Amino acid sequence: MASKKSRRHDLIQQVVQEQGGVSVGALADMFGVSMQTIRRDLDLLCDGETLHRAHGRIELAEGRRNTPFDQRAGTNLVGKRAIANAAAAMIPNGATVFISIGSTVLSVARALHRKRELTVVTNNLSAAMALSEEISNRIIVPGGELRLPDRDFVGEEVVEFFGRYRAEFALFGTAGIGAEGELLEFHQAEVRATDRMWQNARTSILVIDRSKFGRLAPAVGGNIAQIDHIICDRAPAAPFDQLVERLGGRITFAEDIG
Repeated sequence: MASKKSRRHDLIQQVVQEQGGVSVGALADMFGVSMQTIRRDLDLLCDGETLHRAHGRIELAEGRRNTPFDQRAGTNLVGKRAIANAAAAMIPNGATVFISIGSTVLSVARALHRKRELTVVTNNLSAAMALSEEISNRIIVPGGELRLPDRDFVGEEVVEFFGRYRAEFALFGTAGIGAEGELLEFHQAEVRATDRMWQNARTSILVIDRSKFGRLAPAVGGNIAQIDHIICDRAPAAPFDQLVERLGGRITFAEDIG
């Protein structure tokens, strides 16, 4: 029981680091526990130096607040560039492409700037803006509320949005990968949107860096074994050797190319 609570505490801290802040109710829904349980967790976690409470939310303390998405986008630039170039090489001119949320996926969108006449269906506003510089592209985005600071759209409307289209390629990332290859996210809405994308595409392409292997997140989606192509910067740590071996030629380590 203690280890379960400890894991939940670690995940709460990850969620806040990712998003900058989250409501008590959202955390209770995310972990399937009562509001009272979450409040007890927060009594232990909110020390004022790293995390603090504000109007029914838990947030990063003032001195720790950065723009989480921009912070992620600025890490592992060499690895993300290699991943992006390898993924972009798979997309021909004139293709229809689903593009999901995430900083690694945004790197791929930027690497697609040389492509022409793409039809891009995305809930990632930053990716849409990067690809809008090529006027031969057609870009389709959902309506609704823009989530900040990530500049993306999430929710059931987005799941329905992706359900109305079919694509040749689906480009997406994931928050973490479990020991058995489970694709993990911080919200079930993100899981459902990603599932709908790769189910409605002829070819699914997962883009990740090695840090995602073993990274925890509470919402479980599909499995990496269901994906057509996985592009990673470098091989993950030894505990994932067997998983990589089972993937065989479907996984590419982009920094090894060339």
